[in-house]
Amino acid sequence: MSAKKKIFKPQPVSGFPEWLPEVRAVEQQWFDHIRKIFESYGFCNIETPSVELLDAIKAKGGDGEADVDKEIYVLERYHKEDGDKEARLALHFDQTVPLARYTAQHFNELVFPFKRYQMQRVWRGERPQAGRFREFYQCDIDVINVDSLPLHFDAEMPAIIWEVLSSLPGMENEKIQIRISNRKILTGMITQDLAIDEPTAIAKIFRVIDKVEKIELTEFLKSLETVIKEFKPHATEKEIENVIKLLGFSREFKFWDIGEQIQSLEKIIEEAKIENDFVKGIEELQFVLTSLKHLPKGSVVADLSIVRGLDYYTGTVYETVFLDDPGYGSICSGGRYDDLASNYINKNLPGVGISIGFSRLFDRLRQQNKLPVGRISPADIMVVMPGEERRALTMETAQKLRAQGHKVETFHNPVKLARQLAYAEKKGIPYVWFPPFEDGNDHEVKNMQTGTQAKADPDNWKKD
Repeated sequence: MSAKKKIFKPQPVSGFPEWLPEVRAVEQQWFDHIRKIFESYGFCNIETPSVELLDAIKAKGGDGEADVDKEIYVLERYHKEDGDKEARLALHFDQTVPLARYTAQHFNELVFPFKRYQMQRVWRGERPQAGRFREFYQCDIDVINVDSLPLHFDAEMPAIIWEVLSSLPGMENEKIQIRISNRKILTGMITQDLAIDEPTAIAKIFRVIDKVEKIELTEFLKSLETVIKEFKPHATEKEIENVIKLLGFSREFKFWDIGEQIQSLEKIIEEAKIENDFVKGIEELQFVLTSLKHLPKGSVVADLSIVRGLDYYTGTVYETVFLDDPGYGSICSGGRYDDLASNYINKNLPGVGISIGFSRLFDRLRQQNKLPVGRISPADIMVVMPGEERRALTMETAQKLRAQGHKVETFHNPVKLARQLAYAEKKGIPYVWFPPFEDGNDHEVKNMQTGTQAKADPDNWKKD
C-alpha cells in the first residue's frame, strides 16, 4: 500500500502581494497610464538587475547605515561550500542606487541630461502592515546631468507626478497634495544658528525631523531637543525654538496659494539674517513654486519640515500625501542629489528624481473598492466550438479576427453551447462568435450585454 501523498497547504507569504486576474488587469492599466505620461515628457525606459553589490547599497544609506541594514535582503546559496564568502549581492531596496551605478557604467554611451524611468520591484525587510510590503513596485523618474543640473528639472518632477496621480483610474476623487522643501534651508539654519556643521550630526537631526508626522508631537519635540543637545549640549531654548518655528512653516496654511507662500518665504529670509545655504535653499524653493503656479490651488505647498530620511538628498525634496488621510504617509517622494554616482566614477553627476510608491498606492484603492475592476479576461471575443469536426474552422475564424486587431479566445472543447456561453459570461467576454455549425450557414456574433445576435464577417467585423 503506497504512502499517502503529503499535501502542502498553500498560503500567502506575508508582505509579498499577488492579485487575481481582474485586479492584475487594472494594475497593468496603471502601468500603461504611467508609462504613457512619463514618455510624453521624453523619459526613456531602462531596467536594471534585481541585485546590486551589497557594499554599494549599504554605502548609500549614509550615516544611517544601521537602519538600512535592517531592510536589506542578501542573496546566498542554500547549500554553502567550504570557502564560500559572505554574501556579496543584495536585492535593491530602491531604484536610485541602481540608477547611479547604471549611469556611471554606461557614461560614455548615454546622452545627457539623461532622463529615464523605471517601473520595477524593490525589496525591503520591514514588518508588513497596511501600505507596507516586503516586495513592491516603484515607478521612478530621474534626470542626471554632468557637472550641473538646471533647477528647471526640480520643478518638472512634481508637475509630472501631479498629472499622473490626478488622472490614474480610481484616483479621480482623491485629494492629494505634493509638499516641497529644500534641505539647504534647514542645513543653513543648523550650521549658523546652532553652529553644528558635521555632516553626520546634520544627518542624524534630519532623520529625527523626518519622523515629525509619524510620532506624537510631544515625543517628536523631545527627540529633536535630545538630538540637538547631543551635538550642542548648551543649546538654548531660543535656538531650539527657532528650528521648531521654521519646521512649522505652512503647517497651518496648507491651502495657501503659491504666491502667498513665496511672500512668506521672503519674509523668513529678512528675519533670519542667515546668508549661507539657507538663503540659497529658499531661493531654489521659490523658483520651483513659481514654476508650478499653473497647478490647482493647494495641490503643491511649501513645507519646510520635509527633509527625507536618506542622506544622499542635498536640495529639493518632495513628499505626496492624501489630504483626507495624512497619517497614511507619503505615496510619492524624492529629491535632488549631487554625488550619488561618486562611488562609481570620477565625474560630478547631479540628479533629481521622484518615485511613486506604486504598490502602496494601488493596494490602498483596492482595499477601499475604488479600483475600476472589470472583467477577468482581456479577450474581446470568444469563438465557440461547434464540434470536433469544425475545430479547424474555429481556429481559422479566431485567426482572422486577431488579424483585424481583436483579442480572441477559442473555447477548447465542443461541449453544450449553454456551457460555453456561461464560460464567456463568467470571464466577462463581451462578444461570442458562432462559426457556421453547418456548411453554407453564416457566421454570427452575439453581444453579451444586449443579447442581440446578428450575421457577421470575420474578415471585416467591427465592435459596436
